[in-house]
Amino acid sequence: MARELPKTYDPKDVEERLYRFWSENGYFHAERDQNKKPFTIVMPPPNVTGQLHMGHAMDAAMQDVLIRFKRMQGYAALWVPGVDHAGIATQIRVEEELRKEGLTRYDLGREKFLERVWDWKRQYGNRIVEQQKKLGASCDWERARFTMDEGCSKAVREVFVSLYEQGLIYKGSRIINWCPHCVTALSDAEVEYVDKPGSLWHIRYPLADGSGEVIVATTRPETMLGDSGVCVNPNDERYKDIVGKKVILPLVNKEIPVVADDYAEMDFGTGCVKMTPAHDPNDFEVGLRHNLEVIRVLDDNGVVNEFGGKYQGLDRYEARKQIVADLEAQGYLVKVEPYSHNVGTCYRCHRDVEPIISAQWFVKMKPLAEEALRVVNEGETKFVPERFTKTYTNWMENVRDWCISRQLWWGHQIPAWYCADCGHITVSREDATCCEKCGSKNITRDEDVLDTWFSSALWPFETLGWPDTEAEDFKYFYPTDVLVTGYDIIFFWVARMIFSACKQTGKPPFHTVLIHGLVRDDKGRKMSKSLGNGIDPLEMIDRFGSDALRMNMITANSPGNDMRFYVERCEAMRNFANKLWNASRYVLMNLSVEKNELPDLSKLETADKWILSKLNTLIADVTENLDKYELGIAVQKVYDFIWDSYCDWYIELTKARLYGEDEESKLVAQQVLLYVLDQILRLMHPFMPFITEEIWQAIPHEGEALIIAAWPVFREELSFKAEENAMESIMNAIRAVRNRRAEMNVPPSKKCTLYIVTEKAELFAGGEGFITRLAYADEVKISETEPEGHESMVSCVTHDAALYMPMNQLVDVEKELARIAKEKEKTEKMLASIRGKLSNEGFVAKAPEAVVNAEREKAERFEALLKQLNESEARLKAI
Repeated sequence: MARELPKTYDPKDVEERLYRFWSENGYFHAERDQNKKPFTIVMPPPNVTGQLHMGHAMDAAMQDVLIRFKRMQGYAALWVPGVDHAGIATQIRVEEELRKEGLTRYDLGREKFLERVWDWKRQYGNRIVEQQKKLGASCDWERARFTMDEGCSKAVREVFVSLYEQGLIYKGSRIINWCPHCVTALSDAEVEYVDKPGSLWHIRYPLADGSGEVIVATTRPETMLGDSGVCVNPNDERYKDIVGKKVILPLVNKEIPVVADDYAEMDFGTGCVKMTPAHDPNDFEVGLRHNLEVIRVLDDNGVVNEFGGKYQGLDRYEARKQIVADLEAQGYLVKVEPYSHNVGTCYRCHRDVEPIISAQWFVKMKPLAEEALRVVNEGETKFVPERFTKTYTNWMENVRDWCISRQLWWGHQIPAWYCADCGHITVSREDATCCEKCGSKNITRDEDVLDTWFSSALWPFETLGWPDTEAEDFKYFYPTDVLVTGYDIIFFWVARMIFSACKQTGKPPFHTVLIHGLVRDDKGRKMSKSLGNGIDPLEMIDRFGSDALRMNMITANSPGNDMRFYVERCEAMRNFANKLWNASRYVLMNLSVEKNELPDLSKLETADKWILSKLNTLIADVTENLDKYELGIAVQKVYDFIWDSYCDWYIELTKARLYGEDEESKLVAQQVLLYVLDQILRLMHPFMPFITEEIWQAIPHEGEALIIAAWPVFREELSFKAEENAMESIMNAIRAVRNRRAEMNVPPSKKCTLYIVTEKAELFAGGEGFITRLAYADEVKISETEPEGHESMVSCVTHDAALYMPMNQLVDVEKELARIAKEKEKTEKMLASIRGKLSNEGFVAKAPEAVVNAEREKAERFEALLKQLNESEARLKAI
């Protein structure tokens, strides 16, 4: 039974109520059903510290569109939500809270500090979940996960231990990326390279035997305190005689050797390179080959340590200043050149990263990368758009071992115990109580935690019950279907999920990676706190409703590309929601049928067949677009159909029947109006879930809710191509006449005879009623020859007809000529004034360029207007 809709649609009255209705009825929950095909998405888990931003909104809107679409198609559609423990970000946030109390984490100790973090997580960790619900995210909240919950923790330990047992995780001293501000190691993927202006210092290193000197160049003079050699190319004739000799390290006054290695480039600088194995990855490799001493001169905070002599205690940049000053004072500084170079910065705090030697845990990547490359190269996992495949394969082919240890307390503590008696490292699935080698109980656990991305890399399978490979969810829902994510975390996360899944489950974690771009502001800039240009999605929802925000996101979206966010588009989408609401109200107000079913097809009129045939094509197109992940194209087609075909045309075309005396025609019109409305609500539901559900609940329907209603399917019997083409011809004629009249400012009340000249008279014969009413004609005459006096008539053309209207029936010629004369006089005066300015050399020379250009544009506009007025005047005079 139909019910009346309120006069206006207010999202605030609807959205929370409907979300509760869906949730309480279990529509988000996916049941394992052997008669259904599963469709699974795992949500990229936002940080537990996070607040919903536009990137999250884009991500969630895209995933929700796909999951609602597949749910309606009859799949067992599971969308697994969750949040990430976000090691560095969360620890920093809690430490900030402690600082307000005058405390540090060390004052509390590890155990008490972690209690505080868990308290913080319980208090604030759910905030982003509630915000996602406001967006309409139809996740299976009963399956919500946290990267440090019991199941995920078990999976993380299983992976660490099994990789260690296979020799794919090892502990070793390597050069790693170190952030002195966050005081932790970073993986290569967590380093962002920024082009920064700097200097290249050329420094004199005297030969110890007094026979000469070499000149080296460096961008980091503070690291010279840890130099343990100078390297030259073995093929460099200039330096053959000094290989094996020693040089004096300036300021430190220590002898260090000259070694020959292919790493030194003969044509770069002087061809001599200083070697600092503890502070440069390339120097470290050269040092291993030539047994050079490894001297670390910076501590974890980027401060010179005890090996820095008189510079001990200085921050790295302060040390740089003093060292350069001393080099100059002692005659070692040859020259300084400006030098722009790529500097590694921390992805979290954006401060410069320091390459340092450190004992860390690593994952051996080469063996893992092989299978991860194969599944993508052979198409088992596809990237959409395809161009991102290259980004992935390039990274995988050149990947270095992954540093996975972090000097934090919050996270998955590394399950490794060190024996104080025999030095053995015990790595165990259960907490160790004694050394597995010597049995000593004198063991201590590694204090470091695992990189946050280590646990995130297991997300697609750990959330479904792995490592229990017999878990029902894992057996039914894995592998997942599609991962929706931004291109900025292909290295951080996507690559790591693929190699982790291939190794642990023997299958890639998903068959499609749907990549979206960044959401930028209306000027194309990245949204950031520093620019103050961030837009709060919750504010947009509050102002315009969730559906309007989602539509803004999806209509502007094309896979892999950044989008600009315009607040005005939210307003436009709210207007569209109102259009749909008002059209639905109109249909309901004119409805006497109580069941949604089409009449016998033999009773359909041309307009009915046209809209049903157009709808049928739309259903096929939109389904295909969504299957290809072309979300923006799909929703644009539904939008255009609703606005143009249904609201602006079909509703108008049926008005005469709804208000007429022919009861059968009236009933057929109602049935078609209702059927099409039901189908477009279904098509639009994944994109605008709230308003479509609210309207659908008001119209006659079968079933509990639109969210679980069947997705529309193409029906061969509803394809009426001949009638569709005929109706399009009639509509083209109406459009052409209305546009022509609008150009001439003729009001709808001014009726006239309309002559249609065509060789396809049969196309137009059935549409005379529509043409008379919608083209504002008092009479329609169809023939194959032009009417008498057509030369002086107003005309317009479509692809299958020429249309003529007597001018004197449209306008009072004398009055119109007088109006044009007045308009011409005014335009000529304005044009003369502008031309006078532009011919004044003083004005053109002195006025700002923008002002001069604006005047030129004005002149062009007035010239075009004058031309138009002259043409109109000539046409009228011809009559």
